Amino acid sequence: MPDGSATPGRTLLVAGTASHVGKSTVAAGLCRHLADAGVAVAPYKAQNMSNNARAVSTAPGADVDAAFGEVGISQYVQARAARVTPQTDHNPVLLKPRGEGESQLVVNGQALTHASAADYYGGRWETARAAAAAAHERLTADADVVVAEGAGSIAEINLHDRDLANVETARAFGRAGDESTDGPHVDVLLVADIERGGVFASIVGTLELLPADIRDRVAGVVITRFRGDRSLLTPGIDAVEERTGVPVLGVLPYDDPGLPEEDSVALPAPNERVVRGDEDSTDNEFVTVAVPRLPRISNATDVEPLAAEPGVRVAYVPLDDPLEDADAVVLPGTKNTVDDRHACRAAGLDEALRRFDGPIVGLCGGYQLLGERITGADVESAASDAPRVVDGFGLLPVETAFSAEKRVVATELQVDPRATDVVAGGTASNGEAIPVTGYEIHMGETSRCTDTTSVSTPVCDPDADREGVALGAAAPDVFGTYLHGLFENDGFRRGFVARVRQRAGMSPARPENGGSRTRSRDPIDRAAQLVCEHVDLEALGLPPLTSDSTTGR
Repeated sequence: MPDGSATPGRTLLVAGTASHVGKSTVAAGLCRHLADAGVAVAPYKAQNMSNNARAVSTAPGADVDAAFGEVGISQYVQARAARVTPQTDHNPVLLKPRGEGESQLVVNGQALTHASAADYYGGRWETARAAAAAAHERLTADADVVVAEGAGSIAEINLHDRDLANVETARAFGRAGDESTDGPHVDVLLVADIERGGVFASIVGTLELLPADIRDRVAGVVITRFRGDRSLLTPGIDAVEERTGVPVLGVLPYDDPGLPEEDSVALPAPNERVVRGDEDSTDNEFVTVAVPRLPRISNATDVEPLAAEPGVRVAYVPLDDPLEDADAVVLPGTKNTVDDRHACRAAGLDEALRRFDGPIVGLCGGYQLLGERITGADVESAASDAPRVVDGFGLLPVETAFSAEKRVVATELQVDPRATDVVAGGTASNGEAIPVTGYEIHMGETSRCTDTTSVSTPVCDPDADREGVALGAAAPDVFGTYLHGLFENDGFRRGFVARVRQRAGMSPARPENGGSRTRSRDPIDRAAQLVCEHVDLEALGLPPLTSDSTTGR
């Protein structure tokens, strides 16, 4: 039996039998628990594929001439869970799908190129592997435990020779069968989702398909999303343990702590309408914010704070939705502004927005879509025959020019409520500027249209030279900005909701009921409690849950 102490230089790989089985939640929960137990812990995911990214500090030692880079949102959250500053070593390789079978390749936080799968594995994979290995080495040098998250299924046997997030991490970037003790030790915790059905078959099948050297590293299994009486699982668990020799160390009940989704796969399909948010409000208490489901939507987590606000429901709607029952519209970011523009025009979304009588907010790519035109469209589009110039929706007198340059930065800005009518109340009630923090991740620079000067510029950066529409622009009932994370700021979010309620003929004050989505506790702490109460941590050689090793739990 392990003594409950963490082994220096150790890596614990949270791998899955499939995608979306709860790996991110387990990893975040472990990071928070270990941090609160006094263990130096760092998150890690060698390779991620997601269009939900955050701007973070460039890792020391990464040999990158830039202050900021981008990582997947799950690693950003896990770094916060570990109580460390998020940095690019936490996710050294990021693939951002853009359509036509291509992804933008981001290494050490910096966009290198657009590549197909064949291009990536044919000429770029060794570069990515070297970056991932170096990042892992730097993290293990400083942390007692690295909590690594796998990607998809660890049993994709067709990919085992090029699987950075699973196989290479499990081997600590060594060779098959390498038993050297010089590198960090890696244990694998296998996560399986019972909600999908066939959980015991997926566990046994996954273990059977693993290379022998990796299977020997599997320390245990965790079953997630279970509903009902745990004792009903006992015969199945006993059979799995007898067949495989691998212990089932925990069964997590069905409970969503509320962590941000890793990617758009968790969103409704583009042709579906799905409503999230306050289910407790009566019909005359809530407002509906429509979010058009762009085909290449990115950073969809930008709207999640609205769905958690009392009296607000967020409706993901198809592009051809008439918007008749919406009180406001938020046009989210997109990994491919030009090609999503074509999809929006074909569906009539531009016309629907021009007819819409209510506040409209465009974020990043959504901001670009609201403008008059886009130049350099052939640079942005994944289509080989894309025109150089395309029209935008014409709701803001701005234009965006695309080039190969990409801006990635975390920033602190201010919004002047006197220069936009999409916010009211909240911290803006006295007319003072609303401080907002967030980040920019975008290609393209936006400028005032040369044929007009009639545009308001409510966003300013008091500490930098950038100003005007490069940061944001406003017209009556329309507001656009490059700032991701805008609605995470209480002053702006509540001011926006107050304005939406006013336009809907309601009192700007929020409903007194808390709403089903309002949580009094940090989602990360909830994830930690979920893991600690239902997983045998001591069997993993980790400190157990104690009354003095937790914060807020």
